[in-house]
Amino acid sequence: MKRWIAAAVLGLSIAGVAHAAIDTYEFANDAERERFHELTKELRCPKCQNQDIADSNAPIATDLRKEIFRMLGEGKDNQQIIDFMVDRYGDFVRYKPALTGKTALLWFGPAGLLLGGVLVIAVIVRRRRAERTAGPDTLSAEERKRLDQLLDKTKND
Repeated sequence: MKRWIAAAVLGLSIAGVAHAAIDTYEFANDAERERFHELTKELRCPKCQNQDIADSNAPIATDLRKEIFRMLGEGKDNQQIIDFMVDRYGDFVRYKPALTGKTALLWFGPAGLLLGGVLVIAVIVRRRRAERTAGPDTLSAEERKRLDQLLDKTKND
């Protein structure tokens, strides 16, 4: 029985690999091939969320790779291709979105949160140090008098 299950799992896994899409493109030269690889690594798959279109097997990633290949064949430069993709899919399609008013929070938000956290910790540490070093000197005259009375009372007892 175990052999049948193992054979079935193996058969299904091989069938899954056999259906994986492999893109084959004929490039005019190595420079064009390198540009294609750069662009497909720089652009994010809209469906996969955190995978570039070079590594994604999603149908939309396949379409985007074909579109990039077509535009390279038309002689468009990298910026024109990226601009086309951003116009069509938004800034999300880029792994490193341009610094604009919309994306400023993406660029500076993490640093701002980190800086804010460091400032909060610094304030807490300073207050605790001040509390530790604070002694009778921070008491008012009335509080000192009351403290002296309590200390004298405990000495007399």
